[in-house]
Amino acid sequence: MKQTIVQVDAFTDRPFQGNPAAVCILESPQDEQWMQLVAREMNLSETAFLYREGQAYGLRWFTPTSEVSLCGHATLASAHVLWTEGYASTGQLIQFETKSGILTAKYQDDWIELDFPVNRSQDIPPITKLGDALGVPLKTVLYNSLGYLVEVATAQQVEQLQPNFNLLKQLPISNVIVTSKADRNSKYDFVSRFFAPGVGIEEDPVTGSAHCCLAPYWRDRLNQDRFLAYQASARGGVVKVYYDGGDRVLLQGQAITVMRGELL
Repeated sequence: MKQTIVQVDAFTDRPFQGNPAAVCILESPQDEQWMQLVAREMNLSETAFLYREGQAYGLRWFTPTSEVSLCGHATLASAHVLWTEGYASTGQLIQFETKSGILTAKYQDDWIELDFPVNRSQDIPPITKLGDALGVPLKTVLYNSLGYLVEVATAQQVEQLQPNFNLLKQLPISNVIVTSKADRNSKYDFVSRFFAPGVGIEEDPVTGSAHCCLAPYWRDRLNQDRFLAYQASARGGVVKVYYDGGDRVLLQGQAITVMRGELL
């Protein structure tokens, strides 16, 4: 049976930037092992699998090596595909049934808005090996369900980081979000990068779910609810964030289709 598959660059309005995701549109749920093999074949940070379930869509996400419970950029890409491929109208709210509960997407002023659960971080004692792995002094170290959340002194340090992945993999948690306040003359509020060798990705180009951790962190420090954030990977991507202190975070991003095909 042929399956439509679309490759989308998410959290960008330009091709070959942002975070690429493959979106596979299924007629019905498929075998988990098959989905994992497709994700390995696509060899992108995430491959999303979508199928209709009543008025909603079932949605699962796979890296080349494992399934994950939440992925922002592949959800953004999935909503983009449903609208641009004619499965839904842009005036229609899309509901996704996922391992992280019901997620929604709506089209708003050329941006896609996602409604995601907040992910608060907890204190953790200093970890010398984490500083050694990142190669910079650490201002703050917290942890959450994605991994460590580390603040460093400057945006330049974030942008120039070259982690030692062998050391990072030796830590109890081998995934880390690194962030700092943006430079004073920047249009952004904060910058970040996300290194995730623990799920088979040395660096994820733009990570929606990481901003569910970054939103409460920076709300506490900048005393504001709305942010314009930049993930400073080589590809780069822009995320609008709204967090009012509750249990949900609103993320906005743009997306563009770069490839369309069929799995035979």
